[in-house]
This record gives sequence, C-alpha cells and structure tokens, in this order.
Amino acid sequence: MQINVLEYLEKTVLRVPEKVAYSDGTASLTFRQVFDQSRAVGTCLKKSGYTREPVVVFMRKHPDVVAAFFGTVYAGNFYVPIDEEMPSYRVELIFKTLHPRVLICDRETQKLAEQFSCQGQIYLYEEMIQTAIEEECLAKVRREAIDTDPIYIVFTSGSTGVPKGVAACHRSVIDYIEHLSDVLEFSQETVFGNQAPLYFDACLKELYPTIKFGATTYLIPKELFMFPIKLVEFLNQYQINTICWVVSALTMISGLGVLEKVKPNYLKTIAFGSEVFPIKQFRIWRNVLPYAVFVNLYGPTEATGMSCYYRVEREFLEEEAIPIGQPFPNTRILLLDQDNRLVQQGETGEICIVGTPLTLGYYKDFERTEQVFVQNPLNTFYPERMYRTGDLGRYNERGELLFISRKDNQIKHMGHRIELGEIEANVNLLEEVLISCCIYSSKKDKIVLYYVGEIEKAVMAARLKKCLPRYMMPNWIEPLEQMPLTPNGKVDRVFLKRRYEEGEGEHKAGENENRRN
Repeated sequence: MQINVLEYLEKTVLRVPEKVAYSDGTASLTFRQVFDQSRAVGTCLKKSGYTREPVVVFMRKHPDVVAAFFGTVYAGNFYVPIDEEMPSYRVELIFKTLHPRVLICDRETQKLAEQFSCQGQIYLYEEMIQTAIEEECLAKVRREAIDTDPIYIVFTSGSTGVPKGVAACHRSVIDYIEHLSDVLEFSQETVFGNQAPLYFDACLKELYPTIKFGATTYLIPKELFMFPIKLVEFLNQYQINTICWVVSALTMISGLGVLEKVKPNYLKTIAFGSEVFPIKQFRIWRNVLPYAVFVNLYGPTEATGMSCYYRVEREFLEEEAIPIGQPFPNTRILLLDQDNRLVQQGETGEICIVGTPLTLGYYKDFERTEQVFVQNPLNTFYPERMYRTGDLGRYNERGELLFISRKDNQIKHMGHRIELGEIEANVNLLEEVLISCCIYSSKKDKIVLYYVGEIEKAVMAARLKKCLPRYMMPNWIEPLEQMPLTPNGKVDRVFLKRRYEEGEGEHKAGENENRRN
C-alpha cells in the first residue's frame, strides 16, 4: 500500500528518467533531475536538523520550485509555498502563524525574503542541490513516516480575508490524485498546462499526476494570461492537451473572441471549476472543440482539492447551470438543512463532505478547525469527521448535484431571501456581458452589481427590470474595464465590497441615478 507521495516519483524515474517533467517553456527539469535535486534538498534539510516542521518555499514560479517541494517532503517536512506576488501583509501574517525556522529561496527572491520579519534561516536552492545525497539519511526518514504526516500547508482566506493554513497529509493527497486521475483519464501522454499559482492547492491537479504517470507539466508564465492570443499560441507550441483552469481564465479567451482567431489544436481534456461557467461562454469552447472532454470540478481546499465532478455530455439552456455532478469515489456528500437533517429532493442544503480526502485542519488554529471539521451529525455511533463547506447545493430532477451559492451570498433584503448568484446568472445571460459579480453591503443594506461588457448601465438596469423582481434589483450598477481577480483566478468579492463601501459619495449619486432609471 502506498503511504508516501514520493513513491510516485521513485517509480516513474526508473521508466522515463530523461523525459521532461516540468518546464516553463524556457527552463526544464527531467524526471532524473527532479529526483536527484529533490533528494539533495532533502539531505541538506535533514542533516541541518530540520524535520517534521514547516519549510517555507519562497521562489519564483519555475520548475525548480517543484523539486524544492519534493525535497522538503524527502526530509520529512511539509512545504509552505509563498510567492513574490502575494501582498506583503499577507506574507507577514503567514510568517507570524508559522514561525518557520527555515526558508528556501532562489537568488531572485532572497533579497525579498530578507525584508520580512521572519527570523528563519535562508537557504539558497542553487546551493542546496549541490549537497551530496545520503541514501541512508533519507531512508531513515521514510522508515519513520506514516501516511497521516503533513505534506504541505496552503493558506486560504476565503471570505474573511484572514489567512488560514490548511494542512494536508499524504493519505488525503494520494486518495485525491488516484481518483482525479481516473476521472480525467490522465496518462503518460498527458501534457498539462498549469494556470494556478503554485501556492494554491489547485496546482495539485498537475504536479502530482505528472510524477504518477510520467506526464509533462508546463508552468504557463503568468503574463501570458494578459495576452490571450499568445496564451493559446503557447498551448499549441508545446502541444498541451490537458488544462485544469478556473472559469475566469477560460471566459477571458472565449469572451474576447480569441477562439475565432486561433484554436487550441491539441486540447482534449478541459477541466474547470472555482466559479460557475456561463453557458454562452461554455458553448463557444464546445463548438470550437467538439471532441474534447469537458469536466466541471468542485471542491474546497479543506478537502484537498476537488470533491465532485461532472462530465458534460448534454446540452444546456442558457439559464441553466452546469452541475457539479457526483462525488469522487471514497468521498461522501451530505446536503444538510439548518437542523442538521438531510434535505429532500430539490431542496437546498449545505454541502458537507465526509471521507479520506479531508485535510488535517487549520495549522495552529484548533478553534476554527473545530468550527467546520465536526462530527457527522447523522452518525451517533462512532467518531466520523465531516467538513462543512459553507456552500449551498441541491439535487436536480436528474439526480445531479448543483452548486447554488455560498451561504454568505444568500442575503435578506427588503424582507426577501435572495441568492446573489441568481442575479449574476441573469446578468451573464446578456449577450454583451463577459463576466459579472454581485455583492451585498450589509453596512449600507445595498445590492451592488459590477460587470465587464459593452452595455451601458442604464440599459443594463432596464433589461434587468424585465427579468428580476423589484426586491432583487441592484441598488448600484457599475461597469468595469476588468474584473478584479484573486491570485488563484476567482472574482475578488472582498475587494469589490470594500471598493463600494469606501466610495460612499460616488455610490450615493449612482444609487439615485439607478432609482431614476
């Protein structure tokens, strides 16, 4: 039985040692190089006295980062990725939580790391890989390892803006990778195009299947996502056939008409998630790539990655949402009402997750861990952990699970309970709209709509009046040139809410204008 993720690498390097494992189009590492360099890093850390503790990996997005991750694990530690694009205050909060004794940097990030208050020893990756590998040193680490040892901590803030360090273990990652790989049919021929920053769990979908199968992952340079034509050309240049991207990255390409100019000729598997994929944008992709497999993925960081999947095999009306489908094997989904009872068919409940993919919880935060990692209330016979996602879902008439919204996106306004996602869905139906976001300011008791598209806000208001009841009409509508996104590609709702509440004078004028319209 496999108990350590590094067993993937150790088996694969025997089969395809000289094949490229990770590349950014400029620099590349073969499986042999990943194997050797990660063991050198592991030896360096272990001999320096670091084991069973957090190791911060503060490096630019580069193939070397992946070897640094694995090297941390070889020493029996758990890696904590951070990046230069992260706000400095967030990095400081992470350091305050971890108090790490050691950081791994490259020559470009070393000076940045020295600016923070962290007192940990800085090691240069370029120097660590020169360490002579000591097989017995690493073998001793492995003999003492168990599958519930932590492998990484990724920090996620959710809707609060306060970082939470989610700690995952070998057992949950192996379970996730095994079932994700079966569902998406990864193989040695898979060529991934990685979009997600390496300091989010989303990158697991590429990094670990690569060493499991002997596939190849291209770490797509972030700047290419600002130039969608060049982005698609990159996919073609390296014959990338599999992408697992956030919806906003896909809609940027389709919404700007890029697929009419250049087609991603090699794509055959397109997995998407994190947000609802507007049907009109999805149809553009499917029309261009009629033989590709499209899979909607859903899941929280607290359950290691993705927990549910839906292979799109039928047509959808524009007002419909693509289901999140069914749970991965070895995962159970419960929809519970406010009284912790299973909801009836067609009713909405909180999505709760039970199973091996659940992570260990929040690092050094037992209070918040106990708030959401709870005893399954339906099981009164023995201990069984359940994670409360804070997401709402329901089953449709086909028995397919639908994501409805976040619980905090369900509001009470003018005496009515409203799903902000329903407003967004109606806005996204408009042909001129590329993307939209609806937020609620409890401070001002106002519904606020932001959107990107070629439509005047007065026209927008007039159209929405035809399809929304009065109590659901936004009090303030604002067009944007570009939707603000979080580093992992989701719409930054916290930023938009702050933008509205801090622009009080302008918004009052806007609200009056909306009332006149």
